Amino acid sequence: MNDQVLAVLVFAVTFLLFILNRDRALLYVWGGSLVLLALGVITARDAWQALNWNVLGIFFGTMILAELFVLSQAPAFLATKMVNAAGSAPVALLAIVAFAGALSAFIENVAAVFIAAPLALETAKRVKVSPVPVLIAVATVSNLQGVATMIGDSPSMMLATAARMTFADFFWMQGRPGIFFAVQLGAIAAGAIMYLFFRGAQGRAGKKAAPKVSSWTPALFIVLLVLTLAASSFIPDRPDALPGLITASFGVLALLWNSRRELFTMELTKLDWQTFFLLAGLFVLISGLSVSGVVATVADYMSAFAGESILTAFVMIVVVSVAVSAFVDNIPYTIAMLPVTQLLAERMGVNPLPLLFALVLSTSLGGNITPIGASANVVAVGMLKRHGYKVSLLEFFRIGFPVTVAAVTLGTLFIWFVWM
Repeated sequence: MNDQVLAVLVFAVTFLLFILNRDRALLYVWGGSLVLLALGVITARDAWQALNWNVLGIFFGTMILAELFVLSQAPAFLATKMVNAAGSAPVALLAIVAFAGALSAFIENVAAVFIAAPLALETAKRVKVSPVPVLIAVATVSNLQGVATMIGDSPSMMLATAARMTFADFFWMQGRPGIFFAVQLGAIAAGAIMYLFFRGAQGRAGKKAAPKVSSWTPALFIVLLVLTLAASSFIPDRPDALPGLITASFGVLALLWNSRRELFTMELTKLDWQTFFLLAGLFVLISGLSVSGVVATVADYMSAFAGESILTAFVMIVVVSVAVSAFVDNIPYTIAMLPVTQLLAERMGVNPLPLLFALVLSTSLGGNITPIGASANVVAVGMLKRHGYKVSLLEFFRIGFPVTVAAVTLGTLFIWFVWM
């Protein structure tokens, strides 16, 4: 068998095992990477060069900052203030969902769900509605808004690296509004649909005492990180790994600050190291597809199918990404498809940015169709189960599917008309 066949077989088997048992995903991904090395499909140098230090640095730093932010009680304080000011029950529930979305633009989606869920459960109980649509809405909007900024979620981090985007480029790039605005259009559509599920809530949410904030310093670290990343956008010939270095440095500074002040008991071993090393392993595993020429072959087939029609290529990327990511984790799919999409754009002689934007947006949103499509969904369904609410695939689909269709449609139409 040639290297292309071997690379596809190893990737397919690893991916299947990954889907069947996500608890051992790290073992499978690094096992597959070692098999590629043993078979000679990739060399040790290929594996080392495949590691995306920019993405890993961003993930490392935001992982630490998000943990300290949660421990400080600042998110719970802000969320409570929003609900108290909301008034009517449906508006209060939408305020919680909006707050979770705003958080997920700057911290990991799962962390945003953990922060918003307790308040969502309590508020739903107080206004006598089922918390099921509320928690599903929190998860789906977190997945959506994670794409809005460079540090919101892993796919957006990878997009920034692949397209050499700065933090500011997510808002404005090449004289045009960036992917942030496509996400917000999608969020408006999603919010309108969610309101239909919440409108049965009666009365007012009532007032609740906001928890005391231990320290606003973690929030300040996050604000300074955002400002520093934005400022770094203006550095001429900025090194590719600079955003990762900046974010990781802020994470280390936050750790040193907490160690000196001893405000929070932070167990480093309980941080999301599994996802960190899973990302690293996926970069190595999928490098086999690039090195062996599989990426180029897939791009050839897609280019042949699309012909000279850019619209066909655009729609194909959107539809396939939504369908696949409904059942498959968006991280490995994004890593695999970014180089394919770039090569497809090169073959067609078009600007790769709109195709890359469409890929990442539809991949992140497609996960909202099923309860297993994204980690945030799994966490939300697990929380509901612990509180005595079982969520079936059909019940999740009933909310997730219309939200996904509306958000993807508006978001991708924006990308098409603004960028093509």
